[in-house]
Amino acid sequence: MHEPSPLLAFAQDKLQIAALLFMAVVYVLKVRWILRFPAGRDRQAPTGSGDAGRGAKFSLLAIALPWTMGSTREYPFRYAQFVVFHLGVACSILMSFLIPYAAGLMGIPGVTPAFQALFVLAALAGLVRFVRRVSDPYMRAISSPDDYFSMALLVAWLGSSALAAPAVSGTELPRLVYFFLTAFFLIYVPFSKISHYIYYPFSRWYLGRTLGHRGVYPIARDHVHRAIS
Repeated sequence: MHEPSPLLAFAQDKLQIAALLFMAVVYVLKVRWILRFPAGRDRQAPTGSGDAGRGAKFSLLAIALPWTMGSTREYPFRYAQFVVFHLGVACSILMSFLIPYAAGLMGIPGVTPAFQALFVLAALAGLVRFVRRVSDPYMRAISSPDDYFSMALLVAWLGSSALAAPAVSGTELPRLVYFFLTAFFLIYVPFSKISHYIYYPFSRWYLGRTLGHRGVYPIARDHVHRAIS
């Protein structure tokens, strides 16, 4: 593989590192700000077989247990979109390190086509989610300009990820677009709703701990079966 031009070398090395460091600094400041507020404590004794620790752990893992949530039981296709979309985002971030620092791994037979297929599917899932946000009046009512911009940005970025995969990059342009979009994405994320994942462990832990202490979470299996039967 030919040596990258100075602009591409800058984009996939120094620019990426600078963007990551910027994002890390912002997140450290955010986490420090969150930890300034002490978590509330229940004034009542544990209810029944209440277990705050078990409730907190179960709440954190709920995202990987779709059968425990009414929304994902009722709309399994949306959960599949969620999984594919987020896997695509994670693999695109991974690829931004593989291309400049471990290009040989992308050359392993089957790796690049698998990445490309995932990026295309993730971009399609993102497009479906974008259309739903625009067309559903309830989604529009709770959406801000950032929601639309963030989703459009992610769809474009995932599309550029598929084009920037080494096997289809005949010129440097696809990679330049991909790496500049990646850098912009890393800088923009901490100030957008995409950064909700930084709050996820705090909110889920506190919710699960509180409901677990009160003996109502996780819901007993037989109660779940009766509720959905």
